[in-house]
Amino acid sequence: MNQALITFATALLMTLPASADTHRIEPPNWWVGMRDTSLQLMIHGAGVADAKPQLAPYPGVTLKASHRAASANYLFVDLDVSPAAQAGELALTVGGTTLRYPLLARAPGSAERQGFGPKDAIYLVVPDRFSQGAQLGLAGMKEGVNRADHGGRHGGDLAGMRKHIDYIAGLGFTQVWPTPLLENNSEKYSYHGYGATDFYRIDPRFGSNADFGAFTSEARAKGVGVIQDVVLNHIGSGHWWMRDLPAPDWLNQWPQGYTETHHARMTLQDPYAAPSDRKRFTDGWFVPTMPDLNQRRPEVATYLTQMTLWWIERFGLSGIRTDTYSYSDREFLTRWSARVMQEYPRLNIVGEEWSPHPAVVSYWQRGKRNHDGYVSHTPSMMDFPMNSALLAALVEDDGPFTGWTRVYEGLAHDFVYPDAANLVLFDGNHDTPRMYSLLKKDAGLTKLALAYMATTRRIPQVFYGSEILLQSPLERDDGRVRADMPGGWAGDPVNAFNGTGLTPEQRDMQDWVKRLFNWRKGERLIHDGALMQYAPLEGCHVFFRFDAGRTLMVALNKTAKPVDLPLARFPERVAPGQRARDVMSGQTQALGERLTVPARSPLILEITR
Repeated sequence: MNQALITFATALLMTLPASADTHRIEPPNWWVGMRDTSLQLMIHGAGVADAKPQLAPYPGVTLKASHRAASANYLFVDLDVSPAAQAGELALTVGGTTLRYPLLARAPGSAERQGFGPKDAIYLVVPDRFSQGAQLGLAGMKEGVNRADHGGRHGGDLAGMRKHIDYIAGLGFTQVWPTPLLENNSEKYSYHGYGATDFYRIDPRFGSNADFGAFTSEARAKGVGVIQDVVLNHIGSGHWWMRDLPAPDWLNQWPQGYTETHHARMTLQDPYAAPSDRKRFTDGWFVPTMPDLNQRRPEVATYLTQMTLWWIERFGLSGIRTDTYSYSDREFLTRWSARVMQEYPRLNIVGEEWSPHPAVVSYWQRGKRNHDGYVSHTPSMMDFPMNSALLAALVEDDGPFTGWTRVYEGLAHDFVYPDAANLVLFDGNHDTPRMYSLLKKDAGLTKLALAYMATTRRIPQVFYGSEILLQSPLERDDGRVRADMPGGWAGDPVNAFNGTGLTPEQRDMQDWVKRLFNWRKGERLIHDGALMQYAPLEGCHVFFRFDAGRTLMVALNKTAKPVDLPLARFPERVAPGQRARDVMSGQTQALGERLTVPARSPLILEITR
């Protein structure tokens, strides 16, 4: 939407008569006992901007100030909710109308909740493509369900995810990350969730806010935390703000009209970058249907921060995944991440910085001492560099700079990260071709990749369907990458959830993944043990996880034949005469001078004296 159209739409709405009985207040409620006592309410209603709000006396709560923006239909009210305040209901009078505003008690232990970390394994789901559990109404929704359209909505929902939470837990995963569930009321491509049209409402085609609460509660009861996918950078062009912008600079807009980001993310670290390039990266729109938010405007920054906190507190989340992380304003990201971690010191946030360079990804992680003094409070980042290295390593011949050397040197770059073990290493996601396809439909190579993810110093994330070898085109094709999970719809001839119709190779992979990640769930050496790696040898990559008392050996052989490794190659960690138990098969053996690693296979051994 260009500036002229936005100005016209805003002016039109400013002429509407006041309607005292229709107000939208966001956030829709708040809590007593938050560490930061400030709260800013955004009130939207015809002609409310010049109202002088009054707060009925309420112990511990003070009305500090109020102000308007450009639109006559927004009022921003600043409150202080002191530690002395108790749960109850505020009475706020605005323009002759008394609005009731809930202040709730926080759940016991909410501030101290434990977020996801190296002990966890994450299962990534695209909800629209996972399972349909209910026939939900489409009233008021611009896009209906058409399962035959790869780019359309297929009808997966929260009821379907809830129905199969036992399946996710049974595979050994302890966290689930659904792509965004917020309302995306757009004409098309609304299924993926990355163009929110209402920040406080679950899309009705997925269910209701209450349905999301039921899902998160049941997941926790099954030992699975829920990670919310939050988009700070942009909204959907159908967002209700677009019919009545609070102010023209609520969005990043350009005098020449629509300007798209050029995705030159390194402009933020490049000491030689042109300022105009930096501006275009952060202020350009992602696509024409995703207006770019201006987080430099204080009300926008406060709104996005409070929205994030609201979802965490309301639904007991164990973490946040932040889309298009570096596209947002840098200083806003510092303040946003600091506030979230202030309220939840043990929570985890993982940011998406799609770069192959460890120096760029590490820039955004908490604790990094950056060359330009930039400070972040975000604990984790998606490990795109290692994902690229791992996939390349398994299809390239080994050489000084290729094959396993990519993984070896990739891990050697951990010195640039303040907390490498807290990075999220993934096999793929909703934006990348399927790993099995990239690995030339080789199940052995796929097992090697998953074994590395599960045993190295990272938090592993697996894309739904990898456990049954789902495929995709090799070029980017979002609709086919995000294919329906077989068995998620009534009448599917193949059912991943109960095994009906799976090929022997799919069944084998599913069983193998289940054994691997259920073993990982209880193995503390994988969670926090030290790591020692050896330079690749004869098509094998070998590393050890250990502490003062125990040792695990991981040997990954990508060649088409068994490899006999001389144990003398690893004198610091293992020796002939020790015993080893294969953690996947349970078989034990006495180690001799050499160790045989099967072809196209990982070998994970527990070494004992």
